[in-house]
Formats: sequence, C-alpha cells, structure tokens
Amino acid sequence: MPDYRGKFVWYELMTTDVAAAADFYGKVVGWTARDSGMPGMEYLLFHAGDSMVAGLMAQPEESRKMGAPPGWLGYVAVADVDAASQQAADRGGAVYVPPRDIPGVGRFAVVADPQQAVFALFKGSPGDTPPPVPPPGTPGQVGWHELYASDWEAVFPFYADLFGWKKDQAMDMGEMGTYQLFAAAEGPAIGGMFNKPSQVPANFWLYYFNVEAIDAAVDRVKANGGSVLMGPMEVPGGAFIVQGMDPQGAAFALTGPRK
Repeated sequence: MPDYRGKFVWYELMTTDVAAAADFYGKVVGWTARDSGMPGMEYLLFHAGDSMVAGLMAQPEESRKMGAPPGWLGYVAVADVDAASQQAADRGGAVYVPPRDIPGVGRFAVVADPQQAVFALFKGSPGDTPPPVPPPGTPGQVGWHELYASDWEAVFPFYADLFGWKKDQAMDMGEMGTYQLFAAAEGPAIGGMFNKPSQVPANFWLYYFNVEAIDAAVDRVKANGGSVLMGPMEVPGGAFIVQGMDPQGAAFALTGPRK
C-alpha cells in the first residue's frame, strides 16, 4: 500500500455560505456536492466523478469573530497526530484545534507553522484504505500546494522535521527571489514555497485545482461571481495557472492547459 505520510490527503473549505460555495465550485471546477450524513452538522463532500476530493462546511462562529476570512485548509497525513501536534508546538508552531477523533474517519488536529500559516494533521482510522491516487493533472483533483511564507528558508526545516519533506528543484524568480519546490519522502514534487509579496497581509497555504482548460475556467470564475487576481500565467511544464478569490472571499487557484 502506498505510504501517504507527509502528503496532503484532504482539503476543506470553511465558508460563510455553504450553498453558494457549493454552486460556485461546482460550476468552476466541475465538482458535485453531496451531503456527508455526518450527524449534528452540515458537512458536504465535493466529488470529482466518483472520487471524493474535499469537504465543505460553514465557517465556525469563533473564527468569524476573530476576523478570519473564509478559506481552504489542507490535511497532511502523519503516523501519530498527537505526537505531530506536540512536535509542531515544540518547534515554534501553534496548536489551534487539539487532537480529536472523527468517529469512523480518523483523528486530526489543526496547527500552524512558526510563521502562522495554518494546516491540519490527519491519520485515518485503523484499517482505513485510502482511495487510489488519480494520475497527475486529472481534472477536479488538487494538483499543487503552495506556501506563502515570510521567510521560506527559515520555515522549511519545520516542515522537513515534521513531515520528512525534502527540497526539490529551486527556481529563480528574479526580484521575487527563489521558488523552492518540495517533495514528500517518496515521489515527485508536490508543491512549492516562496517569500510572499509585501502586499499579501498573511502567510497561508494556497491550493491549485486541476481544470481541463484554463481559459474556459477563467470565464466560469468571472461569470459566477469570483475574482481573478493573477493569470493566466504559464509555468514550467507547459501548464497555466490562475489565482483567484471565490464570492465568499476564500483564496483558491486553478491549473490546466490552454486549449
């Protein structure tokens, strides 16, 4: 069985309008939203065909009161959630949601790195078999993970210690500095990190969703109330990327070919 430790295995959107967000991403990315059947709360599951990709829920009231915008949260697989959350805290990070169980699903915690970028830790229930990983570039799947950091070189050891991530190719972006690709202990690069522009107010993780054709996806973003903040821009390998904001204010990105 593949080793998922150190890899992103789940994504979750916390938003101010669940129905509107489900409609937006359904039209833009092609997902269908189905009720999870989770007792006591509304939790929808985004599907790409028969494959579950992400979850969708209302942003907790305490988060809104703190002024946090709607946003996406990525879950990284670990061998022991309790040990990993303690390790994150010991290495200068923060634990926002202490380890807790999701009955029948697994155990998770929500933490932040020493530069306040938030992500989650996850371990599935005993006997849980993750679904097969679709081929790279499959429409509707998450194709890239990007960290906007204050100082990526300073924070990289935190992630290397926590997840076993290793440096991959480094790209010179001129005045913007170095864009450092990273990989899990096994396999190709799964994301990149760089020093965020000064106008970006906070450090955060940005997730790229695969689409069949980038220009058509841009048209769908605009037609359904979203905003395009950057792109389309060509990246190494021939794909194009777009960064945007959904109608509720959550940042997201798209990647795909130009047809």
